[in-house]
Parts: sequence; C-alpha cells; structure tokens
Amino acid sequence: MKLNELRDNDGARYKAKRVGRGIGSGKGKTSGSGVKGQSSRTGVAINGFEGGQMPIYRRLPKRGFNVPFPNEYSEINLGRLQKAIDEKRVDAGKPINADVLQAAGLIGKIHDGVRLLARGELTAKITIEVVGASKAAIAAVEKAGGAVNILAPKAIPAEG
Repeated sequence: MKLNELRDNDGARYKAKRVGRGIGSGKGKTSGSGVKGQSSRTGVAINGFEGGQMPIYRRLPKRGFNVPFPNEYSEINLGRLQKAIDEKRVDAGKPINADVLQAAGLIGKIHDGVRLLARGELTAKITIEVVGASKAAIAAVEKAGGAVNILAPKAIPAEG
C-alpha cells in the first residue's frame, strides 16, 4: 500500500446534501422547507406549541414538589474506611469525624455533613461521628465493637 492509495472506507464520510441548487436536484427553490410561513424560515423552534391547542404540559396536572435547597451530604462506605485504616491513613483508636476523613482524602468537601453507608466490610473497632448513617452501617460498626455518634446537621444561617 502506498500513501497515494490511502482512502476512507465506503460510507465513512457523509456527503452533505446541496439544497437550493436548481429544480433538477430535487431540492431546489424552497430547499425542502415547503412554502412560506414561519416554519420555512430559519431559527424557528417553538417548543411545546401545538397550533393553538392547549399544550400537553398545561393539560396534565402537576404533581410533586422539589425542595429548593436540599441537604447535600458527603458519603463514605465502610469498605473505604476499613481500607484507609489498613493503610494507616486513619487512626482507628481516635474518634473519626469529618475533618479526619477529609484530611485522609476519603471525602472531598464536607458540604452539610458526612453520611456513613454500609457497602463493604468493617473489622476495626472505631468511634465515628457523622450527621447520618444507614441502619446497616450502624449495625456493622456496632458488630465490630465500635460506636456511631449521630450529630445534628449544620445549621443554616438566618438571613436578616
């Protein structure tokens, strides 16, 4: 094979349709957009418009509620915590809190607190202070001989 023989595979490049280039092309004059009116012109996108009929998003009832400022927790699993203890990044003898977990690189930002989840095995006896924990995580920590202290979430400062 020579450099001058190199070419793309069949169908690798799409040849753009040339519109508005005469009636013989089949896409002449109006370029396949029909005649006149708003939708034959560029930049038209009226989302949800149904020709004057009441749009579906207004016909159907609304349900539910989105909390405008939900609490955002940093999550840590038991398996990652045990791995950090094994690697001596976290001292199991001392109480473990959000600052210790952040210093060990187990969580990024603390946000509204730390939540303990139960994925993985825990063998070390630890005392951990978190804002929230799953029932399975609490059971696993207590089975290993440790304790989970649930703290109150961070208070949102009142705007005056």
